[in-house]
Amino acid sequence: MPEARCSPPLQLLSIIIPAKDEEACIASTVEHLHIELRLQNIPHEIIIVDDGSTDSTLAVLDRAKLRIPTLVTLINTGPFGFGRAVIFGLNRMKGDAVVIMMADESDDPRDVVRYWHTLNEGYDCVFGSRFVRGAATIGYPRLKLLLNRLANWFLKALFHIRLNDTTNAFKAYRREAIDACRPLLARHFNLTVELPLKAIVRGFTWTVIPITWRNRRHGASKLKLREMGSRYLFICLYVWLEKYFSRGDYRRVEKPAESTGEGTHGSITSSNACVPSK
Repeated sequence: MPEARCSPPLQLLSIIIPAKDEEACIASTVEHLHIELRLQNIPHEIIIVDDGSTDSTLAVLDRAKLRIPTLVTLINTGPFGFGRAVIFGLNRMKGDAVVIMMADESDDPRDVVRYWHTLNEGYDCVFGSRFVRGAATIGYPRLKLLLNRLANWFLKALFHIRLNDTTNAFKAYRREAIDACRPLLARHFNLTVELPLKAIVRGFTWTVIPITWRNRRHGASKLKLREMGSRYLFICLYVWLEKYFSRGDYRRVEKPAESTGEGTHGSITSSNACVPSK
């Protein structure tokens, strides 16, 4: 993995949470997240993008705003889709860093804090994995788990990367990495692979941390595996073609290091921190 760069400290974290018919869990999701970030003194905004809810999700959020001053509600007026909702939020966020998170309480707010601190070590992207030492999965359906591992094995082999949980939506990025991945093509859950793969192919620094995932306790999953296979495949092959045939046209160009003697970040090495020059 490319090593971290020495970057200015981040100023504001945006958390983007697409939500559709999540009246049973959206309040606890944002409340637990806000409490954790406030306790850690992390400047933040929590952006909920309603993606065509037909239940009382918006009413629940309106009441939550009275208790959570950093909560922002956006309404995607259509067309709908997980990817469209995330992009809607990305286009309107104020932060210089972003975490994409699920609305169903499957993602742990404490991992958001760890994302923030790891980004501040100088990484452009931080990818959580549910399948590395220190990670945990609770209540993962067996069939879904099998399909997940097969899909991620395919991506590891196709792109020659060590990331083993590319399909997980719960990841963190600096704004410049998001902007450099545009235009974003995926309109559904396949955005979860387009963003990390483009960031990797385009030369941004990244690292992996273990995270905790819990199966939702309320409502129904919005991911329809039968509908998503061809969409995932299209995006994966699109980015693969860029990797091998664009001749680096989209790769990040690192400015030469100043008098510190540091080189660019392009070498494939492992590093745990960015040490600022004195």
